[in-house]
Amino acid sequence: MSHFEKILAEYSAHLEKERTLSVHTIRAYLGDLTSFTQSLASQGVADISVVTIANIRSWLATQQVTGGARTTLSRRAVSIRLFTKWAAKKGYLSKDIGATLATPKGHRTLPDVLTVGDASTAMDSLATRVAEEESPLSKRDCAIVEVLYASGARVSELCGLDLGDIDYQRNTIRVIGKGDKQRMIPLGNPAMKALDDWLKNGREEIARSGSAQAVFLGARGARIDQRTVRTVVYEALSALEGVERMGPHALRHSAATHLLEGGADLRTVQEILGHASLATTQIYTHVSTERLQKAFKQAHPRA
Repeated sequence: MSHFEKILAEYSAHLEKERTLSVHTIRAYLGDLTSFTQSLASQGVADISVVTIANIRSWLATQQVTGGARTTLSRRAVSIRLFTKWAAKKGYLSKDIGATLATPKGHRTLPDVLTVGDASTAMDSLATRVAEEESPLSKRDCAIVEVLYASGARVSELCGLDLGDIDYQRNTIRVIGKGDKQRMIPLGNPAMKALDDWLKNGREEIARSGSAQAVFLGARGARIDQRTVRTVVYEALSALEGVERMGPHALRHSAATHLLEGGADLRTVQEILGHASLATTQIYTHVSTERLQKAFKQAHPRA
């Protein structure tokens, strides 16, 4: 094992044990550092103790020239800063050389959002399908879309739901978000009704010995996976006129936007969505403004 491979293995263990990061985030950070150590090798640097800020900037510059997105470049800068802070603390670096490294600002792209009317149409369409088919999977699909739209939950959070996470007295669900942080999310009556119908009249027909406590199941009875949820949402929203391909995250964006348009304050929406930073939630204020301007231009005779 080379010098850099040994250090990366130690750092990987640190991320997994001492920082409550998701598997995907850890994989991204380690991918960045692997790229960085390869760059160091090409620059003739064989030991981490002699790495300088110039070596870091050389790597970041190369990434930018090769077409890296600004959001990716921002993450790479964060990856390096976290690493050099750890390396300095462990004594691999004499000082934290990455502390002064600036983070490129990523461009904010406004997310796709359903109109309130389209969201209502999609839910009504699913309810009609349930009435026509009376099948376990139709009940499941209806509950999935209703819960995603009502809660603004991430797909991973929905897939991880257990039966004990539902509070029927308070009409809430408990989800585990990024960084293993738990939060309670309120559900409206339509979502609770669809969820109850699935659990009482659909789940038992699919459940098997391996179903355990999972709320949502795949066709074979195991805990549902994210790919299946995405397919369910794509199909549910595909019939909407004028709506391009939208997945589960569009329902999360829609929930946030409709909450703000309905009068909810930013802090409340931040708590419901599980955003670590209020700045992330604030993007939905821009979405709402854009939608209001569009509606004004379409409706007002003097627009």
